[in-house]
Amino acid sequence: MSNNASAPRKILVTSALPYANGSIHLGHLLEYIQTDIWVRFQKSRGHECHYVCADDAHGTAIMLRAEQEGISSEALIERVSREHQADFATFGVAFDNYHSTHSEENRHFSELIYTRLRDRGHIATRDIEQMYDPVKGLFLADRFIKGTCPKCRTADQYGDNCEACGATYTPAELIDPVSAISGATPEVRSSTHYFFKLPDFADFLKRWTRGGHVQTQIGNKLQEWFESGLNEWDISRDAPYFGFEIPDAPGKYFYVWLDAPIGYLASFKNLCDKTGIDFDSYWKKDSEAEVYHFIGKDIVYFHALFWPAMLHGAEFRTPTAVNCHGFVTVNGAKMSKSRGTFIKAATYAEHLNPEYLRYYFAAKLTSRVDDLDLNLEDFAARVNADLVGKVVNIASRCAGFVKKLGDGRLSSHCAEPELVARFIAAGDGIAEDFETREFGRAVRKIMELADEANTYIADKEPWVLAKQEGREQEVLEICSAGINLFRQLMVYLAPVVPAMAEQAREFLKLDTLDWASRHEVLLGHEVAKFKPLMTRVEREKIDAMMAASKEDLVEEQKLKESAKGPLADAPIGGEIAFDDFAKVDLRIARIAKAEYVEGADKLLQLTLDLGGETRNVFAGIRSAYAPEALEGRLTVMVANLAPRKMRFGVSEGMVLAAGDDDGIYLLSPDSGAEPGQRVR
Repeated sequence: MSNNASAPRKILVTSALPYANGSIHLGHLLEYIQTDIWVRFQKSRGHECHYVCADDAHGTAIMLRAEQEGISSEALIERVSREHQADFATFGVAFDNYHSTHSEENRHFSELIYTRLRDRGHIATRDIEQMYDPVKGLFLADRFIKGTCPKCRTADQYGDNCEACGATYTPAELIDPVSAISGATPEVRSSTHYFFKLPDFADFLKRWTRGGHVQTQIGNKLQEWFESGLNEWDISRDAPYFGFEIPDAPGKYFYVWLDAPIGYLASFKNLCDKTGIDFDSYWKKDSEAEVYHFIGKDIVYFHALFWPAMLHGAEFRTPTAVNCHGFVTVNGAKMSKSRGTFIKAATYAEHLNPEYLRYYFAAKLTSRVDDLDLNLEDFAARVNADLVGKVVNIASRCAGFVKKLGDGRLSSHCAEPELVARFIAAGDGIAEDFETREFGRAVRKIMELADEANTYIADKEPWVLAKQEGREQEVLEICSAGINLFRQLMVYLAPVVPAMAEQAREFLKLDTLDWASRHEVLLGHEVAKFKPLMTRVEREKIDAMMAASKEDLVEEQKLKESAKGPLADAPIGGEIAFDDFAKVDLRIARIAKAEYVEGADKLLQLTLDLGGETRNVFAGIRSAYAPEALEGRLTVMVANLAPRKMRFGVSEGMVLAAGDDDGIYLLSPDSGAEPGQRVR
């Protein structure tokens, strides 16, 4: 990855496609803000950089929601796309093109890639048995089937695993299964499905994933999938389905995850057709252009295995890199609707400046896959101290003297050439940090410069000198140096806070704040009247935002109740005697290892350390936790539960978790607990 600003690069950048079935929230925004900062930096350096995205618009969930609302799927995805694009624009996420997977470009490339794979022998077909809803006339994914767990007899469980006891099973094993869509009893029917032969590409993928295309953490995780063996991937769904029909296969549709990443090509082709960019120069097999995908760690399997294999097999180039980020937590915990920390983008923007969030995310982002915590106390303190107390403070302290003593024109002589030169030279290291996605490190360096600038002004005390006769020119030169230092900081911060930077550019009366512009010192340069560039974060507005987020939850609950299907929530079981409860052996356990269970949508496999003894447990907590976030954490387990044979292995106990509409929460003891201790 070159960092040579003198050699322009051709770069295509994408973020994961948001699903056209819900609102953008702060967890989503981390990715788009991270990508946008990197893209703005590349453009500032003079590179040809294009940023494209699209709505992921296909699938059964879209079809069912549209039906529930009494509108067409096309009308639903068009409305959601408008909402998504408005949210992104509010947060300064500047796509060069925003498209939809429900487009002719995406149909073309989906069919092209599929037929090339088919003709090269990488597509297989075989009959599989599935549950079928005779009322709705469609095959049911596991999540659309509910019934009573065949192991622990808990009612209202999904078709692949029990959230109560952690057991896994097939939908056919459920007691009294019903369709969660219609309430009808499903039937077992056979259907021909189409499979992408991923194992054909095992050797290629082993080389590719160790070739610098993914982070080390991700590469290590992918090796576990290789060790367990790659499986063929089911890429078809039966009608009715909102998507693209598979060529030469009437009534069969591409699974949404097949055409979703192809949406990157489709959106870029749409941009190329509008602007004259050469599509092939970016996507042909021997292209020297660079292609980067920014994604969350929960969709690595699709982007680092299926996607490069599909591209390679269809004679397209593969990505230069797939850059993964972690999840967003708020105040140290998973985003929660009931606590008001599951915050929609639009709700945040009603109360707080979006640039606050851009800056805070940047200040904490690294190139690793670690989760990022939005601590709201720290958020307010850091934005107020850094952006308002340090950066804006430099301009506000100096601008008045320039206006009064220089008639709005900076001194023609630089009072501190060495200091200004040092600020200019610092740009090379800051650029390297932006390039390698070490945004937090870049921000620390910028704020160290801001501290230095403020110290310089405080030491010179221009407000004191201004009261002394005959020292007007000295004051003007000090404050002109301060404005030059402020200008350097805004060049470096422009990718992070573009709206604030635009106001600074207008104040400085400059044509650009591009990276190279910093080399020209402003001498005898006219500036405009200074206006406040940013106000402080007010705690009252944070509280109001959280209160509004709770109101969003109330409205969602009303909608959910009004649209409730035939399945009611199951009642909690009856009382048990104390003697029965006393038989349960609850122990502290440390999660020594956590990993995904291939073929299970909800399970994680945990290796638990009970202080000298290890247990293997399957837990239905995948929707709430990434495996790497659990390793080393203490939890509570039922240690004397009889081992249970499951499809994926033997589960030797059960971890304790709570659940509500927000998700699943693993029980954790206070610090100081030790593995093996009994819970009393």
